Amino acid sequence: MPLFGRDTELKDLSALVDGPGDRSGILIEGEPGIGKSTLVEQTTAAATGAGLRVLRTAGVEAESNLAFAGLQRLLYPLRREFDALPSRQFDALTTALGMSDSTDEPSIHLVGLAALTLLADSATDRAVLVVAEDVHWLDLASAEVLAFVARRIDSEPVALLATVRDATTSPLRDAGLTVMRLGPLPEDDANALLDTIAPGIPAQLRRRVLTESHGNPLALTELPTATADLTDNAPALPLTERLEQAFSARGSALPGPTRSALLVAALNDGDSTIEILTATGILLGDAVSSEVLAPAVAARLIGIGSGTVTFRHPLVRSALVAAATAEDRRRAHQALAETLEPLPDRQVWHRAAGTSGADEDVATALEDAAERSRHRGGAIAALERAAALSSTPVRRADRLLRAAELAVDSGHRETVERLVDAARMLPLTAEQEATAKWVLSGFEDGMRDSPAHIGELAALAAAVATDGFPDAGLRILWAAASRCFWSEPGPDIRRAVLAVADTFGIPDGDPRKLAIDSIVAPFERGEEVLGHLRVLATSTGRDTETDHFLSSAAYQVGAFDLASHFAGAAAPGFRAAGQLGLLTRALAIQAWSLARVGDLAAATPIAAEAAAFALETGQPFMYATVITVQAEIAALRGDYAQATALTTEAERAGLTAGARPVLATVQLTRALIAFGEGRFDDAFADLARIHNPRDPAYSPALRVCFLTE
Repeated sequence: MPLFGRDTELKDLSALVDGPGDRSGILIEGEPGIGKSTLVEQTTAAATGAGLRVLRTAGVEAESNLAFAGLQRLLYPLRREFDALPSRQFDALTTALGMSDSTDEPSIHLVGLAALTLLADSATDRAVLVVAEDVHWLDLASAEVLAFVARRIDSEPVALLATVRDATTSPLRDAGLTVMRLGPLPEDDANALLDTIAPGIPAQLRRRVLTESHGNPLALTELPTATADLTDNAPALPLTERLEQAFSARGSALPGPTRSALLVAALNDGDSTIEILTATGILLGDAVSSEVLAPAVAARLIGIGSGTVTFRHPLVRSALVAAATAEDRRRAHQALAETLEPLPDRQVWHRAAGTSGADEDVATALEDAAERSRHRGGAIAALERAAALSSTPVRRADRLLRAAELAVDSGHRETVERLVDAARMLPLTAEQEATAKWVLSGFEDGMRDSPAHIGELAALAAAVATDGFPDAGLRILWAAASRCFWSEPGPDIRRAVLAVADTFGIPDGDPRKLAIDSIVAPFERGEEVLGHLRVLATSTGRDTETDHFLSSAAYQVGAFDLASHFAGAAAPGFRAAGQLGLLTRALAIQAWSLARVGDLAAATPIAAEAAAFALETGQPFMYATVITVQAEIAALRGDYAQATALTTEAERAGLTAGARPVLATVQLTRALIAFGEGRFDDAFADLARIHNPRDPAYSPALRVCFLTE
């Protein structure tokens, strides 16, 4: 069938095929049925004809909780090329795709690097077109890997073509892809398409179809056959609902066993014909053959491939699910759960969907699946579903907050806020409320809070520890200490935080205590902290969290060589664990410290990576912090125009929340610029602001840094 009204889009897509290395790719956006898939088919056909290698995947709503499911479909054709990958990338990728016996959680960063290496190596023989449809339904792990790849293929003969529905979210929306917005077909093209589909359609029905379709090609194709649904008295439903209604009406006319098989297929998180037939047999109480699906094929609802069942359009799947009763869906999920018994990580989701009301056994099974999950996104989803099935509010809140903690480590701000809000709708214990406050401040270290809240947070930490929860109390105390870095609460509150820290009974050489002491009292306890750091510098690399605390402590007291050493030891651990939020902070400390010791060549790429990760993980103030590092590097190199532009950008973010270290580094950089340009009075004035407690740019940490240089 010819394609109507998309000449401009086809031209842009042809350019992508002709020059896959010229840009990273295109994201086609539009409502259901608007023609995204048709454009993809035309483009893949052209790419294949031009000699490109086409690799495809698609998001499926039923698979959205299966980590790396979409990536497995995409990269499985390249499996014979995995052996050429570097060993760590090979291990990460094969673990992610379930092709190894490893139970370790693979790092998104390493999996992304492996996918990038694999695609780039494959493209040395012939260019590669990666196609990812319905990315709003891709599992989060796969979507994050594809976004990681999309940001880094500019110079490779690899292009990415993706599709996404309107008003949906996906990491690929922020991956630098060119957005192609598909609108309705113009009137002439809509008429031409309708003439091709239904040339003899009566005039009155023709007008109704054109009006109802609003230029949507799928509607123009499907609605003429649903004449009973288009009477003058029919309610004015939204177009998506009208299309689903047309598909569900077609399904309702099928034999009962076929309807059951279609519902099982629609709810299954895989497309295996054997799985669908087995579960259908369980549901009906009698074995069925593939013939049960034949009427659905004839009705143009599904297609049968090599051992697989595919739906003609995602709306067919959603229409069948929506048309079924809640009891029918529950029984179908139970049949799938029985079929998938050898695959517990898939089975548990169907057990959960087949459960009505609270069920601690299933909730516990979901928690176990979260522990086994090879991606934090999958673990977060499992814990959230476990919370919904929890038998008590306390257990529900625990699971929601645990999921929120994982979301902080992974850098998913919106998810954190949503989970904490859900937990706070429940009656929380003191420990849970404290955890909620700590988790919620994880992205900004409480910079938007009043400095007076720092004392309240320290008091809460002491109370939680006294109630028998010292670890939770210490985490809250660390949050209070971190606020003393970003803002200036005054000497009284600093002493109060320090006093609480001293009551925890933590040994003086404990990395957590050193980090707290160095932030809260860098002058008073700096020498003592330094003594411990020099001893601990010989034992890095054993524990990532320990190295991270020590890097922070070293930076706060001006030991930039040690700070760089500890941060450099922490970064690989965060990278390997996929903890990109914490990796951003480790890289920022490392870049900042290297700049202070004058190793600009090493600091520059680390700062660039930290800035990229800060944006990817939604940490605007960490991004502003890294921008100031880049500004300082530019000033030290004599690029005063670049340094000025970066300080202006950073200052805007710093002033928004009163982030004193950002503003202080801005002043330090301006002083460097003024010194370089011979404006010594201006340089002195800029530096004086860092030392004035009444100035927004005053920062004890930066005073230490300045005095040690």
